[in-house]
Amino acid sequence: MTDRTGIFSGDDPFDIARAWLEEARQEEPNDPNAIALATVDPEGLPDVRMVLLKDIDGQGADGSFVFYTNYDSAKGRQIAASGKVAFVMHWKSLRRQIRVRGTASREEGPQADAYYDSRALQSRLGAWASRQSQPLSSRGALVAEVARVSLKYGTNPTRPPFWGGIRIKPSQIEFWADGAFRLHDRFQWTLDGADRWQTARLFP
Repeated sequence: MTDRTGIFSGDDPFDIARAWLEEARQEEPNDPNAIALATVDPEGLPDVRMVLLKDIDGQGADGSFVFYTNYDSAKGRQIAASGKVAFVMHWKSLRRQIRVRGTASREEGPQADAYYDSRALQSRLGAWASRQSQPLSSRGALVAEVARVSLKYGTNPTRPPFWGGIRIKPSQIEFWADGAFRLHDRFQWTLDGADRWQTARLFP
């Protein structure tokens, strides 16, 4: 049993993550749902970039985190090859962060369709126009491609087959909060072989 109280209390890590994110929405000036997503390339070299977390789904062993991307992007190809990811969500305003490690798979069903349809029209057309992570000759070429797909798909484009969700199933989640004199509070949740979350307090 760990001495989890206050902001760390709760029986499910996804409930804690949702509560922290909701608190951050009231404090962070920009993109409180931004995460630094890490993957590895075929040579094992780490790669990291910022993406926006769009959903925290479920609870317990069935919980997951979801973001959306072009599957042909560098991160999409790296995830397809390894199936493993990590991310950190850091809030300077709250002086807290959440770290996650786990496996990733595509979310291509109705949930992905619904999220795509909720986006602004220009963002939906942009998903069709952008060959993400590929070389681009000029900004003008990108604008021209957006114009071309706008004529082709009109005002109600469907979700591109190469664009959709990535669902992260964590095996480990860590909650961190800043402490005086760098004596931070860290609680690590680890999924055991019986699909139960075990918690441990870590040295800062």
